[in-house]
Amino acid sequence: MLKIVKNVHKKKKYGIMYAINLKWGDNMMKKEMIAMLLAGGQGSRLGVLTAKVAKPAVAFGGKYRIIDFPLSNCINSGIDTVGVLTQYQPLRLNTHIGIGIPWDLDRNVGGVSILPPYEKSSNSEWYTGTANAIYQNLDYMEQYNPDYVLILSGDHIYKMDYEVMLDFHKANKADVTIAAMPVPIEEASRFGIVVTDSDSKISEFEEKPEHPSSNLASMGIYIFNWSVLKEALIRLKDQPNCDFGKHIIPYCHSKGDRLFAYEYNGYWKDVGTLSSYWEANMELIDIIPEFNLYEEFWKIYTNSANLPPQYISDRAVVDRCIISNGTEIYGEVHSSVLGAGVTIGEGSVIRDSIIMRDVEIGKNCVIEKAIIAENTKIGDNVTIGIGADVPNRMKPNIYNGRLATIGENSVVPSGVQIGKNTAISGVTAEEDYAGGVLASGETLIKAGERV
Repeated sequence: MLKIVKNVHKKKKYGIMYAINLKWGDNMMKKEMIAMLLAGGQGSRLGVLTAKVAKPAVAFGGKYRIIDFPLSNCINSGIDTVGVLTQYQPLRLNTHIGIGIPWDLDRNVGGVSILPPYEKSSNSEWYTGTANAIYQNLDYMEQYNPDYVLILSGDHIYKMDYEVMLDFHKANKADVTIAAMPVPIEEASRFGIVVTDSDSKISEFEEKPEHPSSNLASMGIYIFNWSVLKEALIRLKDQPNCDFGKHIIPYCHSKGDRLFAYEYNGYWKDVGTLSSYWEANMELIDIIPEFNLYEEFWKIYTNSANLPPQYISDRAVVDRCIISNGTEIYGEVHSSVLGAGVTIGEGSVIRDSIIMRDVEIGKNCVIEKAIIAENTKIGDNVTIGIGADVPNRMKPNIYNGRLATIGENSVVPSGVQIGKNTAISGVTAEEDYAGGVLASGETLIKAGERV
């Protein structure tokens, strides 16, 4: 068999040029490791922010979307073949990723591929669990005949060199390596928990145990030997809602595969709730941010529009903010994150808020601790974030943290007041606000909109 090795990709990392080698043979392309990025989740705990868009496509840090972070980690780690598994509201996510140009993933062989569920000859089936989604794309993985498969989630904020994790996997002759990090013991029951020996070999694994025996939590990032993953997926293919944490990992452990925990101690944030999403954005504007977007050696790439520069008028006041291109500020903005194309009217004061792209805020508004999604219009003399900290009546587990949340493409009329722990979605009018007020803890969802 003739093999031709082609150096098709060079990238500068830590000042060093390195190459990824591809091998052709038997009409199959060989990749050492490919990534499978799970990006089909609804993210229902983000409420109206994900009513029309998948969680990985939600804006973050002004100019980015959440999925930019694992995609950037891949190319920074030298992984040039990524399958992105989509399902829920995929349009914006697919449009954002395109053919992968911003992440250097536009390739004739490999690169980025969007992998939605599809109709088979015998049946049609949605993805019903994380492992089921991977199983339904066995043919995609098979064509690259990888040595290793990296499983990722598309909705976490972090920087990780997967190449270092792979080196750890190889050094321990592991069959499965799970990225794990210490969490407060009182939060451990929310995660898959691993117990390891002195060599980092996993002796116990429990998915969301009621009484955790360790505080070392799985991050939902796995490296599998391809043969081990393939066998497990096929063996458990009839398992309803087949999931990595609940089924694949316990199965591999029970049959004696070598499982190791790769301990990670950097920044990692699951932005799955409105409070954690708001907190992660606010952490970006700390004087010394724990998560640094400005490192030259580990850039975060995104598909950003070609917009004019920001404009700040001579009467504007701005401090401790992230302000994206195309934004015009005529009022005051304090400790906030602004997306591209935002307009802040004269006399308006914005504090501790996330304002996504193309939002128009009128004159003389006061907005405090709000999340306002894309393409929303706020009239003049609107006050947001007033009143007592009253639990939301409809969904107190989602709309909390004293936040006011407004979904995309919404309209808020002039002169109204909006309280804390509130949610608004849709084009609203004065008559929707009793006495001109949406009290704390109330929800205003117009007909045809989703909560």
